[in-house]
Amino acid sequence: MKSLENPIGVFDSGVGGLSVLRAMREQMPNESVIYFGDQGHVPYGPRSMEEIQKFSEGITRFLLEQNSKLIVVACNTASAAALKYLRGRFPDVPFVGMEPAVKPAAETTKTGKVGVLATPATFQGALYASVVERFGAGVELFQHTCPGLVGQIENGELDSMSTRRILEDALTPMLEKNIDTVVLGCTHYPFVIPLIQEIAGEYVRVIDPAPAVSRQVRRLLEAKGLLNEAGETGYTEFFTSGDSAAMEMLLPKLLGVGGDVQTVNWVNELEIILR
Repeated sequence: MKSLENPIGVFDSGVGGLSVLRAMREQMPNESVIYFGDQGHVPYGPRSMEEIQKFSEGITRFLLEQNSKLIVVACNTASAAALKYLRGRFPDVPFVGMEPAVKPAAETTKTGKVGVLATPATFQGALYASVVERFGAGVELFQHTCPGLVGQIENGELDSMSTRRILEDALTPMLEKNIDTVVLGCTHYPFVIPLIQEIAGEYVRVIDPAPAVSRQVRRLLEAKGLLNEAGETGYTEFFTSGDSAAMEMLLPKLLGVGGDVQTVNWVNELEIILR
């Protein structure tokens, strides 16, 4: 039986979903959150659909064991590969996933040219194809997979020279084609928006999908009578299948919180697979 006080479960292949968590904290401060970063298997981008579905199912079961009332698949790659699968496996669980923000980009671009940064799995998935088919008519899309960028962000390198080079390789050809909008199709990428903006210039709009995803979470909770707007500020509990100490060190940098960050709990990655 779900109650208002139950937490929201959020998962990603690593720390990227923290960009969604950050937006949720701003919009729904009373909600508690269980966050799982599957850093034992990051990155998801090069993995097969079957692998990602297996990991996503195990993590979902783990989050449900923590009494999560809603699951946010805060990972574009996992959403592309596993969201439909998860809804079939857990028909009574409300899910919110990610999709590249092609629609708002198409509605606001002046030049009709839009850059999309995402992982190979996202670009190859049916979800992205569907979004482009529905909302991309009349807009020229330029795509780049930004190889290595997820790893840089996982290591906390948000403004290093090597991170800059990855982004320059992706953005320079797009800028030469006169794009005026950049869509971020990976939840890791909002953490390098300042660097993207520096490279692209002030006249290029960068779309962070996290606030819109947070609003969808709120709408779904309201519709199901599960939105918690009373009481104290909610708690956040962190889990990882990777290096818990490394994730602990990254949290203040990515979430902008002080030294009182809660401990990150380690979960054996094999335990996740076998759930």
